[in-house]
Amino acid sequence: MRLWGAIPAFTLAVGAIAVSPVVKAENLVEKIVDQFKHDKGDNFGHHDHDHDHGNHGHDDLLKAYKHVVIIYQENHSFDNLYGHWGDVGRDQLNGVSDADQPHTLQVRQDSKVYTCLLQNDVNLTSPSPLPTSCTDNGSSVAILSAFKNKPFEINDFIPTSATTCPKPIGAFAAHGFLNGTGLPGGCTEDIVHRFYSEQYQINGGKQNRYVTGSDASGLTMGYYDTKKLPIYRYLHDRGAPNYVIADSFFQGAFGGSFLNHQFLVAAAAPQFVGAPSDGSANDLHSIVDANGMPTSTPLYAPLTTVKDAQLTAKCNQAGLPAGLACGDYAVNTTQPFYQPYSPGTADAKRLPALNTPNIGDKLSAKRVDWAWYSGGWSNANGDVGASGWTNGNGTTCTDPNHLPTAVFPNCADVDFQFHHQALNYFASYAPGTKARKDHLKDEAEFIQAAKSGRLKDVSFIKPIGEENEHPGYASEAEGSQHLVDLVKAITEGPDGRDTLIIITYDEFGGQWDHVPPPPHNRRGDDAKAADHWGPGTRIPALLISKRFEKSGAAHEDYDTTSILKLLEKRFDLDPVVTRPVRNLAVALKAGDSDRH
Repeated sequence: MRLWGAIPAFTLAVGAIAVSPVVKAENLVEKIVDQFKHDKGDNFGHHDHDHDHGNHGHDDLLKAYKHVVIIYQENHSFDNLYGHWGDVGRDQLNGVSDADQPHTLQVRQDSKVYTCLLQNDVNLTSPSPLPTSCTDNGSSVAILSAFKNKPFEINDFIPTSATTCPKPIGAFAAHGFLNGTGLPGGCTEDIVHRFYSEQYQINGGKQNRYVTGSDASGLTMGYYDTKKLPIYRYLHDRGAPNYVIADSFFQGAFGGSFLNHQFLVAAAAPQFVGAPSDGSANDLHSIVDANGMPTSTPLYAPLTTVKDAQLTAKCNQAGLPAGLACGDYAVNTTQPFYQPYSPGTADAKRLPALNTPNIGDKLSAKRVDWAWYSGGWSNANGDVGASGWTNGNGTTCTDPNHLPTAVFPNCADVDFQFHHQALNYFASYAPGTKARKDHLKDEAEFIQAAKSGRLKDVSFIKPIGEENEHPGYASEAEGSQHLVDLVKAITEGPDGRDTLIIITYDEFGGQWDHVPPPPHNRRGDDAKAADHWGPGTRIPALLISKRFEKSGAAHEDYDTTSILKLLEKRFDLDPVVTRPVRNLAVALKAGDSDRH
């Protein structure tokens, strides 16, 4: 049921979360919905989050799987990557063609609609290399552009063959590499994706400030030709396994990779215990203006002094907007206290080891065999001679792609992302512990296990930077092909039929999507599946299984923590998720031919 035009209902999650003061008021809409539920029963009711009333309950479908593999890709909104997937059988997906004007047209800081999209990726700017065809003088920033205020296909301007990827590997250019100066792959510039900025961009469910709130401006409105993606082509080839695509799946938390990896393993924002609050260089709290923005962009001028830092704003910050999360929580990229971390990061700026609940500990407590497999882990962790180690037998880092500042034996790749190693933040997996050795492994070991029929009960897969589809330092096509290779290793291996594959992305990568996240335009329990941490922008999600009798689409709301709910149900775990989200296992029924 689509409710994009309905009246938004806003609910607050309270308890351990510190939030800025809000005015308490009774919600008339909520009262009406509650009465309707009492009289008629609500299709969005709490029971629907955990039970299915078709011929096959999703619990029975879930129990058929001996193995669950979660592949966690990088930085794309649904509309950006899967928005042109098209229909799946008789199931109609909510893609870019379904976007209405109010959730598409981007607006300025003063809420006036842009005529054109400002571009600063070096391959999209005007008058060079693209001729100016659109002029917008509606504000202090004059816009000369080749792009009107609407979504556009990236491949039309930066094809896969374009030599726009970092050269050498690991190099950085704020606005990308001009075609002809980089490596092939069709890379774009990276796009900002930060905790407070995304909330400004979502704009209360209007979805119309992605351009204004971004350092990359108009690139946020770009999309890929979905049908040319290797993963799409693979899934539609003869003999491919069936799949379920979820078109209402949202990133668990606002912002970037760091926080969303924490939500994948712990469903919570980590607290920076002992965080200084004295205004010194080690005070890592953000400062936001009256619009909730912590920074400037090419199209946004802060109203007051701002600071986009690692932690939430202080709860006593003057002028803190009502309803924003605040306190000592790490929400933007923060390095772990343990190795591997970005070389040279001061102790005071690394997150103290966490002792809070996480999915790894819950799985271990029930004797469920599991591992987190990360591309480049053996090199970064200094596991000399282990699977994935590529730095020889000497005493120096010899892989040509090692980070120049790396200190042997921690020979991280130039595109190894330290903040993607979610469980390395927890004391349970400290260096030297048996749990670390047993559960934190290199992706190379996973591929070996998949091909030899030795999959663990639960596997988390985190590809290395060059292969994870992250804009800026990865080619979308090459990352999608690596994804296909992982899926084929599983489905063509001895454990293929007994394995459920879940593919999703950590977050939106700064890119626009037209579907508002909960609680906006929701009612009942779906409106309650939100708090001051998220969920954020809609992202791609696929379930792949050789057991599916058909391909289909799941239209119910889910977020990143719905994956944890599925694991909790399948393996009878003590819960780590507190947000009342729907179990992702409900989506399994879309692949069942007996579904009504």
